[in-house]
This record gives sequence, structure tokens and C-alpha cells, in this order.
Amino acid sequence: MQLERPWLRAWPEQMPKTVKVERKPLYSLLTESASRYPSRTCIHYQGRDMSYSEVDELSSRFASALKGLGIQKGDRVAVFLPNIPQFVIAYFGILKAGGIVVTCSPLYKERELEHQLKDSGSNVIVAARDVVKGNDLYASLEVCRGRLELKHVITTSVTDYLPGLKRRLASLAGVKNVQRRDTLDFVELLKSSEPIERPAAVDPVEDVALLQYTGGTTGVSKGAMLTHYNIYSNAVYVAMILPISEDDVSLAVLPLYHIYGMTATMNAPLYAGSKIVLLPSFHVDEVMETIQKKGITAFCAVPAMYVAIINSPKVKQFDLRTVRACISGGAALPVAVRKKFIELTGGTLVEGYGLTEASPVTHCNPPRGGLVKDGSIGIPIPETDAAIFDLDNPDKMLPVGEVGELAVRGPQVMKGYWNREDETASVLRNGWLYTGDIARMDEDGYFYIVDRKKDMINVGGLKVYPREVEEVLFQHPKVKEAAAIGAPDEFRGEVVKAFVVLKEGASAEENEIIDFCSERLAKYKVPRKVEFVGELPKTLVGKVLRRRLRESTQQS
Repeated sequence: MQLERPWLRAWPEQMPKTVKVERKPLYSLLTESASRYPSRTCIHYQGRDMSYSEVDELSSRFASALKGLGIQKGDRVAVFLPNIPQFVIAYFGILKAGGIVVTCSPLYKERELEHQLKDSGSNVIVAARDVVKGNDLYASLEVCRGRLELKHVITTSVTDYLPGLKRRLASLAGVKNVQRRDTLDFVELLKSSEPIERPAAVDPVEDVALLQYTGGTTGVSKGAMLTHYNIYSNAVYVAMILPISEDDVSLAVLPLYHIYGMTATMNAPLYAGSKIVLLPSFHVDEVMETIQKKGITAFCAVPAMYVAIINSPKVKQFDLRTVRACISGGAALPVAVRKKFIELTGGTLVEGYGLTEASPVTHCNPPRGGLVKDGSIGIPIPETDAAIFDLDNPDKMLPVGEVGELAVRGPQVMKGYWNREDETASVLRNGWLYTGDIARMDEDGYFYIVDRKKDMINVGGLKVYPREVEEVLFQHPKVKEAAAIGAPDEFRGEVVKAFVVLKEGASAEENEIIDFCSERLAKYKVPRKVEFVGELPKTLVGKVLRRRLRESTQQS
């Protein structure tokens, strides 16, 4: 069956159907905008403005420092930071030095962080050293550091780039800048290093820029190898689709370590020369106040964030009508939420779709000048193809209206999984990336997700794989068997629910199981609900029937 592209008829008139993006190193996003707009604000962070030329120079200093520490082309350098200026500086400094960025969630606990650092072979890490309101940002690294082959640990404080007064008042706000043993200081490294004369030469198409970790069919976190051009081209297309320019102000409250936040709220605005307002975490009142005070025009987020805003009792106290362009991703966007947010802001909010293995954006409803279809993830973005393949015969492409597995191809699709040839072969076939999501396409070329990957739990756009939770549950001395599923949640879309079979004679309370998991899993992966059962429903060969568990949860 020949691939047809009915979506080309749906493109807005102002959007070219064919847009070839020049093949450039990923660091060009910053260096070229710094050349065009040297004095324009690049990052606004808690009252401090940093210009494009300043951020560019600091990243070049960090590149020089890394070279001085022995980093060579292809070496992996981990970034274990929240949304602070040092994330952007380190990210582009690593790229300029020829290294490969490995982003690590600041929410990771010891076990998760250790796996990612070992699997990637990272030998340098940049980490926050603070204790913020009792939360030790460095604790996970401190516990597992002795088991890692890290040559250098570079630490920085969330206060390092605050304005002077805010830095002095940080302790009153519950921030402790704790000095850690046997580490290098990020700011001092930059001060003692001259900017690198010339960024590393890379092949944009072949050379990996980022190992972005994701779950998989086995639930084991693995690194998607994304090249310079994979991420660069996706940033250009996202900037084009929104669209944003140097006159826009983008809010970066999505975590930058997550591929969606990285592309939509950091890389795309950098390409456009926009101002980026950084917020380390989502607090609905702070977000609304920031939109009003900073005149935010571009706000890419997950549905849970839009839900929080429209349901806030304080929403009418803020003027949100500067917001113009918004894409929702990571989870299905309820139609009622979309309409209410548009009513509040007067802007445009559309649903898109992507996955880590595709840098991530592959589909989007046209934000401007095109048809938006409720419940649809939209049409493929420029230079991207999509098709539906038969579930029983994955080489057979299906016609309009039929349901099967969604597959995509385009310049944003990864090279494969790091050191996992078998898993790579299972998803990259005949030039297509098989997403594992079940979907259909209508006659206009709009795609609809019918079902998600069978067992994945989607907590506010963050992926949780049941096996990872279950492995922790099985470590509890009273647990005989366990299974994890996604339970419906009005705010997050889903939360983790655990079904637990206790060992004979044992007794336990729900909070005991939850507290046990809290010590071993990132917060969003911890079960919010625990149901104790006598047995788990299983197939004849002993496989747990999660479908039955989901059905029982929906009925209760």
C-alpha cells in the first residue's frame, strides 16, 4: 500500500508543506541566536536577566572547563538539575565540548539515578547541592556515588544566579547552600576557564547529542540516542508551528530534563531568539502571577497544568490574556479544559503528540490558521510521515479509519537505544519508528490515539512503567505478590495504584506500603492507592491480567 499524505491538505496556508532544515550542530541554536541578538534577554530567572551573549559565553567557559577535565568527543556528562540557568549553560557547554548530554530527573532516588549513570557510562555529573525546604537535592547522588565510576562531580546552588538581594534572603526561604565533599564548584570552574575558542566539530546527522532515558517494553529505563540534527530539526519545527519569534516570552515550567520541556520550552525558544522565563517547579499561583507580570506569550505544558489553572479559585485575580500560543502534550487533553483555557486567555491551545524516541514532537493540531479537531493529536509536523500498521502483520499499512499501531518517520527519529540492539530492532523497522500506541487516521489526515501502550501509567505526562514499581513492592518483606496499574485521577490523568498480596500471616496498612515506596521511587511513581487482595487475576501461564485490575478499579 502506497503512503498517502492527506494531512498536506490540512496544512495552514502560511505553513510550507515542505520545510528542509539545514543540518547543524545542536549548539547552533544558542550560538546563532547569540550572534543575532547578543543583548536580548535569553533567560529570566527569579528577577535576573541573562542576555544571549552572556549565556553563550558561560556555556563556552563550561565547555573549556570540561575539556580541561579530560572530556573528549563522545564522553557522557550527566546533568542532575532543576530548571535553573545552570541547566542551560551546562547543556550547551557539554555539546560545545563534544560531549553527550545525559539528563537526570532531580526527582530520582538512589536506585533510579544509579542505573542511569551506570548504563550511560557517565564519568562527570553536574548536580545541585542544596537542601530546599527540607528536600536534599544531592541526597540520591551522595548515597550511590561510591558505586559509580564518576571522575568528577561538579556542584552548583539554585541561588548562584539569583539577584544579590534574593541570594542573601534565600536561607529565609528555606534554601541551604550546602558544600559537598570532593566536588568542584560550577561557578568557580567558569570563572577560571576562558571560553572555548571553537566548539567541537560534529556530524549533525550521525553524532549523538543526547541520551534521553525512557521506559520500554520491559520497563527497564534505556537511553534513546538522539543526534544533533534530531533535536535541532524538531526545535525548528516546533518554533515554526507555534509560531514564536524573538518578540515572544516563553514560560519554561515543564522540567527541562524531560524531552518535551527541553524541546518546547528551551530549544525552540532559543532558536527563535525568545526570552525564556525559568520556573524551577509548578505552583499554580506562581505560574499565573508570572504570566501576568512577565507578559508570557508562549506556554507549553501538560494537561494537569492547564487543569490546575482553570480550576484555581484565584484565576480571575490574574490577567492571563498575554498568552497566545500553547501546545498540550504528554497526555490526552480534555476538550472542556481546552475550551475553558482559551476562554480565560484568548489565546490558542492545541493538542500535540510525541515520544522520547522522536525528540519528541511528531504531530500537532495547527495552532494558527488551520483546522483543530477535538480529541485528535493533529497532523504530522513538516517532513514527518505517519501511518497505521496492522497489529497482527506489522508490515501491512492500514487504510483510513482502521485501527492499528501508529508508526512515524522523519528527521527527529532516534538512531536507536544505547547498547540495546534487540530493543532497537523491535521499534525501528524498515525506516519506521513503531510507537506502541494504538491509533487511527481520518480522511483529513488527523490522527487519534485509541489506546496507549498496554501497561504504561501516565502521571501528568510522566511515564511510569508497572514493572519498576512492582520491583520495589516485591522488596517489602511482607509482600508476596504485587501489581501496579494506572487509576483515573481528575488532576493528573492517572496515578499509580498497587494491588498487593501479603505473605501468609502478615498484616500491613496502606501507608506502610506507600512510605516504603516513597524511599525508593520518584514521587510521581509512588502508589497513591494500595488495595490488599487475596490473589491477583492471572492467565494460565501465570501472567497477571492487568486489564481485570483496571476494570475493577473503574467499577469501584
